Amino acid sequence: MNTLTRAHLTEKIYAAMGLSRNESAVLLESVLSRISIAIAQGDSVKISGFGTFSVRQKSRRIGRNPKTGKEVPILPRKVLIFRPSQMLRDAVNDAPGGDADRQGQAH
Repeated sequence: MNTLTRAHLTEKIYAAMGLSRNESAVLLESVLSRISIAIAQGDSVKISGFGTFSVRQKSRRIGRNPKTGKEVPILPRKVLIFRPSQMLRDAVNDAPGGDADRQGQAH
């Protein structure tokens, strides 16, 4: 399994759009920055055909230390949620090596 990096994305933009490598990097950073700012402000970011990023507030709750079994308070916090679109889910499941390829095989 490979990891797609900013450098890889910049190269893909460069190849597809005909921009310079520097312009491609600036474009990518601008898009990522706008997404990050919107999420940090509590806005949802919906990218059609990809998914939705949003922030959810989790309340204070009681957890348990797995080693000692002692109850420990977990403070309220914000968590980032990503909900993939149905198109992305379908693409992942139809991709070679995806879950569809493993169905019926022993794990």
